[in-house]
Amino acid sequence: MDIMSAAQRSALMSRISSKNTGPELVLRRLLHAAGYRYSVHGVLPARQVAQLRAAHPGIPLRGGKLPGSPDLVFSARRKAIFVNGCFWHGHDCPVGQRRPASNTGYWNPKLDANIARDQCNRDSLAALGWESLTLWECELKAMDGVLDRAASFLGPVRILPGSPGGQDPSQGTGVG
Repeated sequence: MDIMSAAQRSALMSRISSKNTGPELVLRRLLHAAGYRYSVHGVLPARQVAQLRAAHPGIPLRGGKLPGSPDLVFSARRKAIFVNGCFWHGHDCPVGQRRPASNTGYWNPKLDANIARDQCNRDSLAALGWESLTLWECELKAMDGVLDRAASFLGPVRILPGSPGGQDPSQGTGVG
């Protein structure tokens, strides 16, 4: 039995954001400070969208975005990062493994569909020739190794041509 009325639960759920979440903003700040540059929410340059649509007509790129609208897109590297909430995307941590005890007829299919859709989106990205990394909300709370894991996935920071070569890329001079 839910401890909230339907109206209270609806108001609470409507405030859950899918973009610019706290964990996503933390990761964006961390990567930007390390010198990586990216676009957000799966948006690609128009030329790249046209090339992908021509090469892969069976994979939809709705609104010029990559499948699943990754949180961070590194188009020059053909890499994408998803920042997933443990509960909503079924992580194997304690938060992700706990399912609501009430209204299971609604929640179980919903959460199972999220997991299946995530896998389908990762498969579509791979078919487009893109690599993806999923970082989980619980990993971003501690921040231990998150930058190392992301940097290992992304590769070295790229320095802009004509920028001073002696400057430290962690000072924001590089292009990711």
